[in-house]
Amino acid sequence: MRPRRQQRNPGPGANRRRPSLCLNRPALFRTQLRAIFRATAAGPVRIMYPMVSTLEELKRAKALTEEVRLELNADPVEIGIMIEVPSAVMMAAELAREVDFFSIGSNDLTQYCLAVDRMHPLLSRQADGLHPAVLRMIDATVRAADQAGIWVGVCGGIAGDPRGVVILTGLGVRELSVSIPSIAAVKAQIRGFSLEQARGLAARALACDNAAAVRRLS
Repeated sequence: MRPRRQQRNPGPGANRRRPSLCLNRPALFRTQLRAIFRATAAGPVRIMYPMVSTLEELKRAKALTEEVRLELNADPVEIGIMIEVPSAVMMAAELAREVDFFSIGSNDLTQYCLAVDRMHPLLSRQADGLHPAVLRMIDATVRAADQAGIWVGVCGGIAGDPRGVVILTGLGVRELSVSIPSIAAVKAQIRGFSLEQARGLAARALACDNAAAVRRLS
């Protein structure tokens, strides 16, 4: 897990590898965890760690979480991670054995996969989440999750993209996180195709050479 610095137009290469803010400041992390576990009294709660890039980070975060849980004598909760960097995709099989679910952060994964700053005024158009390289990373993540018996969700731009909704469903994504105004359109889009059609479109998208070719599929 890595904190993000506030910079003016930082490129993907600008964020050098840094230790996690939470793991470097365990007192702050413990305070947050105590608040989360106390909130379980009001309803179901899940914990999701962002920007996990290594298995070691995940294990350290889980160990601290378990210490706080035992301290408060709280019930266990589901634990998941965001898949936002290529290293997490490459280690997805190992990470999946440690958690209950994955949530793919498609915007950050696109940025780091394609080495394109999605906030750059000139380069942002190239940061297309439907690029085959990004879709293949999502496919690899879903396959690793399926093998471990956990579910995968996706948040970010492509989760609300009409073409993205179909492809993600075909890849085996179980949950889409979208803005409230997009919910009705996404539901309508999902109801308009069969799972077999979605899988066929996803297979063809994975075989494309670029994002434009994916968007031309019908």
